[in-house]
Amino acid sequence: MTMFFRLALGFLSSLSISLALAGAPGAESRPAPARAVVELFTSQGCSQCPPADALLNSLAERDDVVALAYHVDYWDYIGWEDTFGDKAFSDRQRSYAKSWGSTRIYTPQMVVNGSEGVVGSKRDAVQDAMASAQLPLEVALQRHGDMLAVTIPPDADLGDANIWLVRYLVRADVAIDAGENAGKKMAYTQVVTDRQILGMWEAETGAQIKLPLTALPNTRPGNTGFAVLVQNERNGLPGPILGAGVYEF
Repeated sequence: MTMFFRLALGFLSSLSISLALAGAPGAESRPAPARAVVELFTSQGCSQCPPADALLNSLAERDDVVALAYHVDYWDYIGWEDTFGDKAFSDRQRSYAKSWGSTRIYTPQMVVNGSEGVVGSKRDAVQDAMASAQLPLEVALQRHGDMLAVTIPPDADLGDANIWLVRYLVRADVAIDAGENAGKKMAYTQVVTDRQILGMWEAETGAQIKLPLTALPNTRPGNTGFAVLVQNERNGLPGPILGAGVYEF
């Protein structure tokens, strides 16, 4: 059975995505399957965030980790508007907190596999959270000419989940002129620029998505990538991440 999704991205009027249920061959997108997705909620206006930003930079070098930096907007009032800040990212952090029965959010915070949040600047706490981290699904990415095949196998022991496309900048250098980090020049990595849902992963059948790479503008060669995440949703709130893969231009 084949399903067709229309993906509306900010940089496109439309992007056609063909979603077919499991079975097509695929190849791993990285030397080792990812075992952890680390999402850092950070801000250029937060004085406690640079150590966490540096830690994420080092995590991004690991083949078994998908590192993503979400810049929130709730620090903008202090005198510096984060150049990557987005209310949608602040809302994602709030949604995580709500899913855990909390109303408290803070920066820097790292969320591991959508299941556990820790202070992002505390290296020991981050390492402890990652020590037993595992992703039950392998998301394989394989390029075929101008198309990228995303293959996710079935697993009847898991519940159905959403498939997300998360675009990011591999690196961004920012000179901060005001706020708590005034005067600093920061090197950021894996900076999320937008998120779009691709469709559903069904536990009984798995999924294959074909993405036309020619429709994804490469305005900054060597500096653009995206992650494909499979994530449970509970009552409209983000749950555990089941699998992840990345592709960089």
